Parts: sequence; structure tokens; C-alpha cells
Amino acid sequence: MADDDEIILSELSDDELVLQMHDDLYDGLREEIEEGVNLLISRGWAPYDALTKALVAGMTIVGADFRDGILFVPEVLLAANAMKGGMAILKPLLIATGAPRMGKMVIGTVKGDIHDIGKNLVGMMMEGAGFEVRDLGINNSVEKYLAALEEEKPDILGMSALLTTTMPYMKVVIDTMKEKGMRDDYIVLVGGAPLNEEFSKAIGADAYCRDAAVAVETAKAYVARKHNRPNV
Repeated sequence: MADDDEIILSELSDDELVLQMHDDLYDGLREEIEEGVNLLISRGWAPYDALTKALVAGMTIVGADFRDGILFVPEVLLAANAMKGGMAILKPLLIATGAPRMGKMVIGTVKGDIHDIGKNLVGMMMEGAGFEVRDLGINNSVEKYLAALEEEKPDILGMSALLTTTMPYMKVVIDTMKEKGMRDDYIVLVGGAPLNEEFSKAIGADAYCRDAAVAVETAKAYVARKHNRPNV
């Protein structure tokens, strides 16, 4: 791109800057996103507004195009990485201002399975939607999941598997939660290439998520329902 075509972010109005940040996020431009976030904050924007209007709104576009097959995993990972750059600046400011969160999620790949690209994508997209995410990584035992639930007290437990041989371990985790009387305290979402809706129902999960975009939509719907019901 010729120099005279370069967009100078600092010369844009707030509205133009937010739209440009949506484009930059879509294109996975981390440095531009970091600069945009710093500009909004320097112009007196509340951290929560910068998060929702610039970053979350931008990732919503990315998520929709990923779901519709317009964008693919490499592009979404780039967008999520750019989002992380902006989040790193906003996170301490959001904590300081006590900004509302969408909810909290613990996520991990099940025992015996070391695949994590899909799980990482879900974690990044969930953060992009305003959720707090604790990623347990790969090869997680029942004990590790339960310890994280006790420690984090999240709204959602997300489990991922890419091997047909490790899928049944999800049921082990859910059955153990039932035995301990804690199953109803959490929304359990499962995902991974070999899974489907029937399997999810059979093991007692709340929902099967086909991909990261669906996971975000499903999580938002369940958390809204959970928080709207009266405490009994």
C-alpha cells in the first residue's frame, strides 16, 4: 500500500476509528488494534465501551463469517490474536473499573487427547465475546476439571475431544459431577469433530457446539437464561 493511502488512526473520528478497528480485527492486525484501543482510552472512552463497541462487535463479525464459511481457522486465529493484544491493554482497566463480565468459563481437552486448536479457538472467541476464560490445556483428568470448577466457580465447563476413543471420558466427568451433586451448578458445553447433538444428549451435557462461533452463541444464550432465573 502506498504511503499516501495509509490510514492514520489518530486522525479518525471516534466512529471512524471504531469501524476501522472492526476492519483491522478482521484482518488480524494486532499492532493497529493495540494502537486503536490506546487512542480510545486516551480520548476518554470507558474501558467497557472500548471492549464492547470496538473489540466484541468486531469479533462478532469475524464469528459470523467463520460460521458461514467465509473465514477459516487461520484467519480467525489471527483475528483472535489481534483481539488479545487489545484485551491485554483493557484487562487491568476493566478490573479497576469493575466492568460487567458476560460470564466465566473453564475449558480443556479431555484425558488422553492432546488436540487443542479447536479448544484454543473457542477460548479466544469466548474472550472476544467478553467472557473470562481459564484454559486447562490438554489431557485433563476428572480431578483436574473438578479442582478448576471449585477454584474458579465458573458459569460454564467446556470440554473438547478430537478422538472417538477419548469422547467417552466426557461422560465420566459429567457422571462424577452428578455423583458429587454439582452437575446442576454448571452449564456443560462439549465440542470436537467426532461429536454430535445425539452424543451430547446421551452423556448429559447441556449442548454440543459445532464450532467456536456456535459455542459463543450457545454460551451467551445459556448464561442469560441462568442469570435470569430466580434463585431458589
